[in-house]
Amino acid sequence: MTEVDPKPFLTAIFNAAVAAADPQRTIKDHLPARPKGRTVVIGAGKGSAQMAAAFEKVWDRPIEGLVVTRYGYGAACRRIEIIEAAHPVPDAAGLAASRRLLEKVQGLTADDLVVALISGGGSALLPSPAEGLTLADEIAVSEALLASGAPIAAMNTIRKHLSTIKGGRLAAAAYPAKVVSLVVSDIPGDDPALVASGPTVPDLGSRKDALASIAAYGMNLPASVMAHINSPAADAPRPDDPRFIRNEVHLIASAGVSLEAAAAEAKRQGIQAVILSDSIEGEAREVGGVHAAIAREVATRNRPFAKPVLILSGGETTVTLRAKGKGGRNSEFLLAFAIGIGGMVGVHALAADTDGIDGSEDNAGAFADGSTVSRMRKAGVDAKAMLGGNNAWTAFNAVDDLFVSGPTGTNVNDFRAILIK
Repeated sequence: MTEVDPKPFLTAIFNAAVAAADPQRTIKDHLPARPKGRTVVIGAGKGSAQMAAAFEKVWDRPIEGLVVTRYGYGAACRRIEIIEAAHPVPDAAGLAASRRLLEKVQGLTADDLVVALISGGGSALLPSPAEGLTLADEIAVSEALLASGAPIAAMNTIRKHLSTIKGGRLAAAAYPAKVVSLVVSDIPGDDPALVASGPTVPDLGSRKDALASIAAYGMNLPASVMAHINSPAADAPRPDDPRFIRNEVHLIASAGVSLEAAAAEAKRQGIQAVILSDSIEGEAREVGGVHAAIAREVATRNRPFAKPVLILSGGETTVTLRAKGKGGRNSEFLLAFAIGIGGMVGVHALAADTDGIDGSEDNAGAFADGSTVSRMRKAGVDAKAMLGGNNAWTAFNAVDDLFVSGPTGTNVNDFRAILIK
């Protein structure tokens, strides 16, 4: 095989995946027709500021607008205002941004165009409690969802039934203007109606579905929240609502495209790559264990893939919080993976979030290999105890294996790359 240095190689593969989702590359291929009237740009998500900057560069008509992104994720824009707010738990800045977005689309006509720039993270960035609920209620819901282990689709179905902006309501507020949504998907399966809980794209998820998920994952939500979600007032607009008939939705970046770009970069460097799936979900530590089993099978028996090989996967795992440690779903996945390949030679891995932040700290993810667990032990860290306490960041920090990319300007969710020499 072509000899590669694992960490630089895996970093280059990650960078190729992120580059494929860069709005500077993708947004110009999905521009809507120019309107007779005004063009108003709105948006939310961890990649929305970079999307706004890219849109400004390629739009040759007057524009105005407002997008909200996570603190530290802003970008320089001349005509579109950027607001920063909290993620993953909402705050007052997000509440104010939601109100201003709704105001921004008021009073438009059928000749006007609304361009919605939507990316993952918008759910937390757009708190807008339904009547009778408060920001404190939305914060309590967010904390319960993050601790539940529920998949992102279930989380966002719940969120949209507690909001005045999610579930297509922002697009409905813009009627009769045409709304064109440009979406960077962080959702397994790439349903645009679930990205950021679909502020401009309605779906068929019902209150019944939301209640079923609340029960299935044992969520303890405030009484006021449960009273609202049990009432018809929580019903969201349906996709066949006539207010949406002229609207368009374009997926401009996704995990699948990014994984294909990563595979192409590996091949360019002389390593064959396989993609397991771009939509893997489940408990992060359990998914990590399964990936470790596949890596062991390849390393020891040369099946189901022949060595050397790069195994790629994406999607969005979840973490059921058992303790208040430091980390995120990618580092938790990788710690379980490291335990599963302990002692093996020639197996190296990177797991990271494509937005550049994995969970509670400033790292995108971490690196691991067959020596990771033994090196942690020498550093006085018990890998299994760290995993049990949701403390993967601390474990990888102890052996200097954190991966820090900084904010990437996009978000197509989890990225996992396993190199088997």
